[in-house]
Amino acid sequence: MQLTFDFTKFQKVNNVNNRYGRQIAALTDANKDTKGIVQTVDDAMRRVLDDRQNAFVIYGEPQSGKTEMMIALTAKLLDEGRKTIILLLNDSVQLLNQNLSRFRRSGLDPAPRSFAEILDPAVDVKDVQLVVFCKKNAKDLQKLIDKLGASNKKVVIDDEADYATPNAKINLGQQTRINELIGKLLGTDGQYIGVTATPARLDLNRTFENDQDAWVNFPPHPKYMGKDFFFPASSSAMRDLGYRLTLLPDTQDLSIHLRLALFGYLVSVAKLNSEPDTEERNYSMLVHTSGARVDHSIDYKQVVEVFNVLYRTGHAKRERFIRELWEVARDRFGDAADSLTQYVLRNVSRYVVVVMNSDFDKRNQDYETATDPSTLFTIAIGGNIVSRGVTFNSLLAMFFTRDTKHKIQQDTYIQRARMFGTRDYPLALFELTIPESLYFDWHRCFVFHSLALESIRNTQSAPVWLGDHRINAVSPTSIDKARLDMDSGQMSWEKFQYSSEVDALVASTGSAFERIDQIRDTIGSKCLPQYAIDFVKAFSPNDAHSLAIHPSGSIEGYQDADVDDISRKKGLIGKSDLEQSRYPLAVHHFKIFKNARGEARVFYRYEGKVSFSKMIK
Repeated sequence: MQLTFDFTKFQKVNNVNNRYGRQIAALTDANKDTKGIVQTVDDAMRRVLDDRQNAFVIYGEPQSGKTEMMIALTAKLLDEGRKTIILLLNDSVQLLNQNLSRFRRSGLDPAPRSFAEILDPAVDVKDVQLVVFCKKNAKDLQKLIDKLGASNKKVVIDDEADYATPNAKINLGQQTRINELIGKLLGTDGQYIGVTATPARLDLNRTFENDQDAWVNFPPHPKYMGKDFFFPASSSAMRDLGYRLTLLPDTQDLSIHLRLALFGYLVSVAKLNSEPDTEERNYSMLVHTSGARVDHSIDYKQVVEVFNVLYRTGHAKRERFIRELWEVARDRFGDAADSLTQYVLRNVSRYVVVVMNSDFDKRNQDYETATDPSTLFTIAIGGNIVSRGVTFNSLLAMFFTRDTKHKIQQDTYIQRARMFGTRDYPLALFELTIPESLYFDWHRCFVFHSLALESIRNTQSAPVWLGDHRINAVSPTSIDKARLDMDSGQMSWEKFQYSSEVDALVASTGSAFERIDQIRDTIGSKCLPQYAIDFVKAFSPNDAHSLAIHPSGSIEGYQDADVDDISRKKGLIGKSDLEQSRYPLAVHHFKIFKNARGEARVFYRYEGKVSFSKMIK
């Protein structure tokens, strides 16, 4: 029988696909935990399929696997028939190529393309599914808009969404160019999904009117090491860190400290590669000292000099440098000092120094050399570009100093924690070298950030963003001051039914720390979250005397309060409630207010120089 062509066999082949299922299966086959990705994609798709949700935010910890989540989300959007999906990235060709490569390697179909690949008139973008990558660059965005036109229901996934996208001119009645162009890209029926670890700016800016109630939490996978490990909130955990923290004096002469940090990194690489039955592995060190390009050149020269001195047998400084190297090895690894020093000297020529975000870019340096090290000793030197979106695999050390004479921005510094992520080596060997005052500013950034995000996760209320005399939550120019509420300076959580048991705990005479724990156990963590208690214990200069638990009060006498909701715009803990003569050392104040029906709510007030900001819905 003669074989004949039957078009009906092929007509619908392209319409049957399970891209999302394949992505999840591939991750599972690679022994990667997919629970958080599945949960996030499910939650996000409920928002996408709800026509009322034009803009929302997906937030998760820094370097917690958001790229894999975005690949899976893109696959699901394609399966649901969405035609045009646009991935926006920071204005860096290297970052765009890095992310585009990861999306392509995932096997998505259609294959993701850069915006430049579709600009040719021969490329037809009508009535086909399209995944396009574009930098947040005005010229690139305009070209993309001109090419795509008014295609219906575009979905824009904005990676590092709080960077460049928010309207920094909102209080001037104007619009920044990037914000304007992304708005044009969305059109009248597009959907915006902002993805970031630091969503404060998106909230306080009300970027594209994103809905706080629709925000999606992307939980980290079980192997993730983040703020709880590197910046623990409790004092006891701070005394028993699981990694090496080297605090420097606040001095401008850091060359000696940089050399010693480099020696620490070298001997740690030697230690890891000298373990029995260990296959040799390459590790990297990040030197993150400044955003100024000239400073990167100085760092580069100092690092290269160390390798040159160790390698050149006749160098005048060689004996001194080797002695310093050996002393670092001895102090850390005792009797192994000789063998570890010899390992370093045998392999000292196997190094590469990659300068990122500087004049060295003219050399067209491949950043993958730094992010996925192919050389035994790999040193990455950089500033702003390494602060966002760059994942350093096998990062073993970080030397971090920045000029912080002025207030620092919480969101910017949270993004600079490049040591976060999956680390499959003993973290006791990881070293963070940093000036002491900067570390504790950084630590407070994460405590403030965690307090805000946990308030969303646990109560689903509008986030309250914290700052103090050293830390801004975000750049003040990005805050929509017309809708900013900073009146109360207080926090509260879910209501509960008041009881005599709670009354007894409030009135008891035990340690304030013990009593606040007992109250939380009695009323539940939704009514008094653990994160708030951790914050109090971490910032208590006078131990338990820093905490005051005041007698409960009634809200019935307040004419400007919402008695049913147990709330008041100006807050409920007034100056007279602080009982300063009874609690002269207290900086943390808790008080329960109740109504006539026996419903109650815990209120918290901090007497330090902390500001509480939230948006009015």
